Amino acid sequence: MDHPTVEMIIFLVSIGFVASFVDSVVGGGGLISVPALLSTGLPPAVALGTNKLGGTISSLTSSISFLLSGKMDVRLVLKWFPLSLIGSVAGAYTVRLIPPDFLKPLVVALLIAVALYTLFGKKRAAPRGVPRLTNKIVVAGGLVALAFGYYDGFFGPGTGSFLLFAFLLLGFDFVMAAGNAKALNLASNVGSLVTFALMGNVNLYYGIPMGLAMVAGALIGSRVAIRKGAAYVKPLFIVVTTVLIGKQLWDLLH
Repeated sequence: MDHPTVEMIIFLVSIGFVASFVDSVVGGGGLISVPALLSTGLPPAVALGTNKLGGTISSLTSSISFLLSGKMDVRLVLKWFPLSLIGSVAGAYTVRLIPPDFLKPLVVALLIAVALYTLFGKKRAAPRGVPRLTNKIVVAGGLVALAFGYYDGFFGPGTGSFLLFAFLLLGFDFVMAAGNAKALNLASNVGSLVTFALMGNVNLYYGIPMGLAMVAGALIGSRVAIRKGAAYVKPLFIVVTTVLIGKQLWDLLH
């Protein structure tokens, strides 16, 4: 493993904090941390695996914060957690078999759908935070958890935003949706991290400093989101989603 310089550690710590702060609230932190790791010269598979180390630490920290604040539907998370984990293991293993480029057009389409729904979706009464769930919704959500778990293991960036969007469609308010999304994101991060580690695609010298910075970013980000509520989360969600769309469109066009 290559040892990072002091300048590189400072860079990774700074990027890790920012990425985790954003990711703890609305997801999409991987679109900050993965390019940063790639810029250090790490091979793509190692960059993805190393990012999962920091992502796992970050999502664990923010998940605990949301759980302790009561902003997480535990009954639902327990149903979907295993599916997200299983999907991520399969996705991470696929990295060594298939290049992830074919997923980019799908990512752009999903992000555009998120932005359009959030900006122009039909106005509704404020949700209670914990909607009534039917068996059909539970099954459909399980399939979503499995699919996004696979995507997170295979590529990753934007997973938190997609999960947040799914919970918004179920009727959760923004803060509760963010808490549920972080729990499922934790499952997919754990599954993919273990898989990448077993394949030798995790650089601890790069991942640990970034991961420690992500703890601070996740703590501050989740606490600010919980205190400020939807008035803070929704605008940030729109901004991040717009940035994700621009980033993916730029990659496709260039």
